[in-house]
This record gives sequence, C-alpha cells and structure tokens, in this order.
Amino acid sequence: MSAEARMVRYVAIGDSFTEGVGDELPDGAVRGWADLVAAGWADATGQPVAYANLAIRGKLVRPIVDEQLERALALRPTHLSFNGGGNDMLRPRTSIESILEAFLQVLRRCDEENVTLILLSGANPSAQLPLGGLVSRRGDALSDAVISRLEHREDVVRALNWYDRTLTHPSYWSQDRLHMNVRGHHRVAARVLAALGHDAPGEWWSLPVTETAPTLARGEYFRDHLAPWVRRRLTGRSSGDGREPKFGSWVEVAPRA
Repeated sequence: MSAEARMVRYVAIGDSFTEGVGDELPDGAVRGWADLVAAGWADATGQPVAYANLAIRGKLVRPIVDEQLERALALRPTHLSFNGGGNDMLRPRTSIESILEAFLQVLRRCDEENVTLILLSGANPSAQLPLGGLVSRRGDALSDAVISRLEHREDVVRALNWYDRTLTHPSYWSQDRLHMNVRGHHRVAARVLAALGHDAPGEWWSLPVTETAPTLARGEYFRDHLAPWVRRRLTGRSSGDGREPKFGSWVEVAPRA
C-alpha cells in the first residue's frame, strides 16, 4: 500500500463552531478544534494528516449540506466531520426534524462513499443566553433524536459535547457567549481525538485560565453582540457572507517532533 493510501485524509464541514471562531490567533486568523484535531492526530500516529476545512461561520444546516458536503466528498477523504444546527436552533420556527433530515443526508452520503463520519454536537451555551431555556430544550431534543438514529451505528465516530456540563462554565466561552474560546476548543478537540482512539495532551481537557475576559454588562452585551445578530436576521444577511473556506483543499499537517 502506498504512503498516500495510508494517509488519513480528514475534511471538516460546518459553521463557526467548526471554522474555529472564538479561538483567534495573534494574526487574527481562527484556529479551533478541527485544526487541533488534525495536529493531534498527526502527533498521535507519527504520520502526516491531510486536512481540509470547508466550514463557514453563520451557516444554517441546510446550506452546510448543500454547499459543503459534495465539495468535501469530491476530495476523497477517509474521514469527514460534521456539525450543524446551532444557528438553526436560534430560530424557533425551524423544526428539529428538518435538522435531523440534513444529518441523515450526510450519513447516507458518507456510507455511499465509504467515508468514516465523525459526528459532533456543539456545547450547550444556553446558561448564558437570553431565552436560554428554549435553546436548551431544542438542543436536548435534537441531541436525543440524533443519538436514537445512531443506536446501531458503531461505525460512526461520536464526539458529543452538548451534555458536557464542564463546557457550560463561562471560562470556556468567548465574550459573545455563543462561541467557545481557546479552552473550549481544546476540550472539544480532546474529545474528538479520544473518540478516534487517540490520547490528546492531558491539559487540553482543561487548559489553565490565563486571563478572564471582562464580563459585559447587560446593555453592553446587547449593543455589541445581540443587536448586530438581530440586524443580520432582519436583513437576511449572515456573518459568513462572502467568506471562503480557510482550507478549501488539502494541507499537510506533519507530526511535531
């Protein structure tokens, strides 16, 4: 078997969670759990990993599937990670069934292309949000529905973060209360690697709190974060409009010495 055939080829699709928003690097680029998984995977196996990330912030689950899935499968990956529905759950009129249908399409296409599916649920941000109870109930319903569909699918890699109570703590979240920070992304990456059968660096599960983001007063939070989100909803715009994937084709992630 050739070295190319042995190489893990991992592609990620999704929204801001998978793009890595909240884990910003000094140059302004975002990293996030999927980048960390690719690096941790290479380190754990001692072999390079081919990695692509087609996720774009602000995407609803149907555009994720319609715009990213076939493009990802055309890369002929060995593994594909999928998460979606977080933005849909903030829209009460979106049905849980419609989100589930999108997931089932991803599962079917991965089966058809013989690609291992890595399924993630996002962490639960509801404790910090206005109308958090509604978000929590919808997230519970979606998680339960997906889990029930996977009852006999041991071949699907599961990295489920919704019920991780540790991740609900404010120290894992960015100032906007919707996106995880560097601590949150590392904990999710550790969970994905564990689901793949690899050990992540132990500190990834709970990085030290090196600095605490200032807590915004209610008025500041509404002005700086909630109001812009509402304006985008009213005008039919998305934070991802005009953005291209950060890794639209393969990049090689080498193991660190």
